[in-house]
Amino acid sequence: MAKRITICAGIDTGKAKLDVAVDGSSEQWQVDNTVEGHQALVEWLKRRKVKRIGIEASGGYEQAVVAELRRKRFVVILFQPKQVCAYATFHQLLAKNDKIDAALIAMCTAAVKTIHPAPDPRLQPFAEHLTMIDQITEDIARLKNRLESCRDTRIQGIWKAQIALLAKSKRAELKALLAAIRQHPDLAARLDLIYSVAGCGLPTAVAVLVRMPEVGNITRGPAAALGGLAPYDDDSGNHAGARHIEGGRERLRRALYNAALAASFRWNPQLKALYARLIAAGKRHKCARIACARKLLVTINAVVARGTPWVAEVPQRAKLPAV
Repeated sequence: MAKRITICAGIDTGKAKLDVAVDGSSEQWQVDNTVEGHQALVEWLKRRKVKRIGIEASGGYEQAVVAELRRKRFVVILFQPKQVCAYATFHQLLAKNDKIDAALIAMCTAAVKTIHPAPDPRLQPFAEHLTMIDQITEDIARLKNRLESCRDTRIQGIWKAQIALLAKSKRAELKALLAAIRQHPDLAARLDLIYSVAGCGLPTAVAVLVRMPEVGNITRGPAAALGGLAPYDDDSGNHAGARHIEGGRERLRRALYNAALAASFRWNPQLKALYARLIAAGKRHKCARIACARKLLVTINAVVARGTPWVAEVPQRAKLPAV
């Protein structure tokens, strides 16, 4: 029986140009990173019977071509730069230019064993909108830092006015984002499930919905890893290092970490008990808070997977009458 071979291509993304290479072939091509260029790219790939395409994330310049290729039913794998760099280091490929990078990405694409489903395309504009809201929050924090160190009353008035304006804009943008999400009944239902978990405020619920489309479809371990809250061992020989978190989605981790503070002190009885137990065991506040953030995400994942709202306590079984 003949063995099927999936033809793979790699694309190195630039602001103005796309460099394309096919794995196992010396043929390469360069096209404009425009709508017209994407259409020409699709035809070029179809003529060469390419089925799987790898693209390295490049500050957002790759988003339009990724969306177009997925609309045309190509399997697209989005690599993080460190993944491609690690592959090049392993194979001792030291030279670097756009054409070499495209060929390297094609090699990485062919080496991938597990293909994850593409994210819901409806979430991409929501993610950009949420990032803008996060950036407004960061701007408010910077202005508050300036206000704290400022002694001039006139300048203080300027900072306060800008803070108030940004805070108003943040509320308006969050309201608009929620309205856009609720236009999709399935996303609105998932958002309500996430929001039902005590300690998960509405901004945090939106962050989980938008930044973790896998929620409810994966187990607790991968969920914690995607959230950047999974503890990893650091042991070697006789050395037993402290476990630490690493990787994951930074903005999602930040949202959960911030939510865990109020949740573990006030709103969620399970997280309050977990935090108290960890502190009593000698854990530092930051470690206990990270554990609470991880527990919050695991709980949200379980609630979405179950499809029923969160309840504070599982009802106890009725005692059987004595015989």
